[in-house]
Amino acid sequence: MPESAAPAWDRDRLIRSPWFASVRAELERLPADRFPERDDLNALARERGVLSGGGAPLAFVAPGHGGASARHYEERIFLTGAVATRAGSWHDLFNALAWLAFPRTKAVLNRLHHAELARRGDGPARGTARDVATLFDEGGIVVACADPALAALLHGFRWKQLFWDERAEVAAAMRFLVFGHAILERALQPFKGVTAKALVIDVGREALDDAALVGRLDAQAAAYFARPDAVASTRALSPLPVLGIPGWTPASDEPSFYDDAAVFRPGRSRAR
Repeated sequence: MPESAAPAWDRDRLIRSPWFASVRAELERLPADRFPERDDLNALARERGVLSGGGAPLAFVAPGHGGASARHYEERIFLTGAVATRAGSWHDLFNALAWLAFPRTKAVLNRLHHAELARRGDGPARGTARDVATLFDEGGIVVACADPALAALLHGFRWKQLFWDERAEVAAAMRFLVFGHAILERALQPFKGVTAKALVIDVGREALDDAALVGRLDAQAAAYFARPDAVASTRALSPLPVLGIPGWTPASDEPSFYDDAAVFRPGRSRAR
């Protein structure tokens, strides 16, 4: 989305939206009266001790800062902790918020990129592992689920049964926390076909409304992506049409909303 087309900064509107539940705690710490600056983000990163995949303290910096160390975006983060962040950019802001909310997972993905670059080089083909990391980094959603039957419906692409027939149980037993900064950006001007890559994590019901839920899911997602099999196939994570989630758009209050097969597609066998 062109920055010129983006809406004006309205922190409180973002805080109220379910799209931004994963980064709500971070949004609450940002200025209400102006678009956040790098200094605001860096203060939070220092306070929380956020580290890159290589163990360097994270810092959000102007693009081009760092000279020769900027040969590659991910390598630069890994080696120096410097995350290129454009002033006034929603996309880069949401990337920064993802680092602050999910520091362990972001570090694991950064470490994966660095290892794959060292192994394969920076050619035109990224390879499957980096493709998976990029897909989740840009378009991931973490789903906390306390009911295995609901997880099975999600993995089976049974969208109307999940989001309409089991609507009350979804509200009681699932939480949807956006990880990917491109999905967060898409929430500014959403459309029905927005689809994320879902990592479903089993949790107990008592954990669903715990204030520490995001941190717990961050640790579990980081452990997942540290496994070699997690990045062996781009089909390992289920697609999830996010506007199907109850409460994310008023249009989903009608059962016919889920009859659009171009969005709520019947599934394939899920790769493992």
